[in-house]
Amino acid sequence: MHTFQLRKSILAAMGACATIGISPAIVLADNAQDIQQLKDQVRTMQQKIDQLSGPKASTAATPASKPAAAKNDSGSLTWNGITIYGTVDIGLEYISHGAPLSQLWSPGLPSVIQNFSNKSIVSINGNGLSQSKLGISGVEPIPGIDGWNGVFRLETGFNPWDGKLVDGPGSLANDNGKANAVKTSAGDSSRAGQLINGVAFAGVSNLTFGTLTFGRHNGLNLDLLTKYDPQQQSQAFSPIALSGTAGGFGTTQTNRLDGSLKYNLQIGPAHVGYLHGFGSDGNVPQSTNEFGVGADLGGFSIDALYGLVHGAVAAASLSAANVTALNTAPQPLPGWSLGNTLAATISDDTGYTVQASYNAKDYFPVKFYAGWERIKMNNPAHPDPVGTLDIGGYLLGVVNNKAFNIQKILQISWAGARWSVTPNFELTGAGYINNQKSFAANGCTNASAGSCAGEQLDLSLVADYHFTKRFDSYAGVNWSRVTNGLSNGFLFTSSYAPMVGVRYNF
Repeated sequence: MHTFQLRKSILAAMGACATIGISPAIVLADNAQDIQQLKDQVRTMQQKIDQLSGPKASTAATPASKPAAAKNDSGSLTWNGITIYGTVDIGLEYISHGAPLSQLWSPGLPSVIQNFSNKSIVSINGNGLSQSKLGISGVEPIPGIDGWNGVFRLETGFNPWDGKLVDGPGSLANDNGKANAVKTSAGDSSRAGQLINGVAFAGVSNLTFGTLTFGRHNGLNLDLLTKYDPQQQSQAFSPIALSGTAGGFGTTQTNRLDGSLKYNLQIGPAHVGYLHGFGSDGNVPQSTNEFGVGADLGGFSIDALYGLVHGAVAAASLSAANVTALNTAPQPLPGWSLGNTLAATISDDTGYTVQASYNAKDYFPVKFYAGWERIKMNNPAHPDPVGTLDIGGYLLGVVNNKAFNIQKILQISWAGARWSVTPNFELTGAGYINNQKSFAANGCTNASAGSCAGEQLDLSLVADYHFTKRFDSYAGVNWSRVTNGLSNGFLFTSSYAPMVGVRYNF
């Protein structure tokens, strides 16, 4: 009876792991490697069941005796339902139009053309295929409630070239007052130097009733992009990963949401998900709602998602004029600091997306991906005032609440394929287009203003060889170009960036 009850507990925990880590609609990991680690956790528990069910399992154990620990052949660092995992990704990159390596920004270098992209550069860089990170997750059966489990996950991202926690807003602050030509690589991010800058949540899970968690979550769209981006959210080879605009429905800070709840449910081949971000009007964060549905049928997967974000923040470095204004009496923000103050544009954003993939493994070893997303950005119903505290503790010293008197519309689309040349070697090619409609009063289609219609085009090719389950090496190249309104203020309008690197997952 003791063995039977323990076996039921392990089965319940396996159900929770499957619900959290394998169901396509409820990916809680940042990338495919994290999902594999959770699957390993399931296999470890299965080994424990096999041991208890085998011919040598004793049913006469006294209550004080302990079953022998099962050998963890999966290689995951799992003990008593707790798994420790991580990634280190580092390499060497050349960029035809780049900028010095950032100490804080996760992409390190502008693999996709940016307004500060300038001279050619060769540099160590990291996080090319995956964000370097450390994390811990757990599953614990709830005694007396069959099928219910407590779950949690904590994760933080770091830059392997200097060991610092990722801090996108901090990288922008480092460029305060600088002209584009002398800036260091930088960009906004939902990772803002927090001790736990990835996810941080806990909740309950049940195979029948789904998973409900509370805390800091990946947005549902970030989960989908992990599944449907052909470059698997590679920051060196995918513009929708580097910028974060697609994942956050307009701004990168809303890729991850503090103070949120997330619910996911699997119903046969179909799945549904809902995320609500709590907040207060005129503060950061305001409220967010995302709802998604999808299905997996054979080799075909499809998901559709709708999102509404109130008070989205797009942070930027202070211009020299901004710095002068903040120092001019009467000071609009007394006591402000050059290293802790940013400019920001605030908006209410609505987005919807359809994303799909097809695994043709029954015919040839290729998986196809495609996606389309439409984002509409409007002036906020509840403006944020100067002095608003942003994520990571940064102050918003210059705030624009009226950037979108005419609605801004972005349409982002992508397609690609991943070819498994051998079981250990993969080739992935992808193309991405970001189209901006004019939101200027004159309907301009040139580079005279950032509000003119414009386009970003990005093409990438990556080869990835897995020496072992945990260690792989990659080489790839990314080419990007911006035109018209999306090139306003840029020093150059196109760039190519080859990179080689190695990645270790545990």
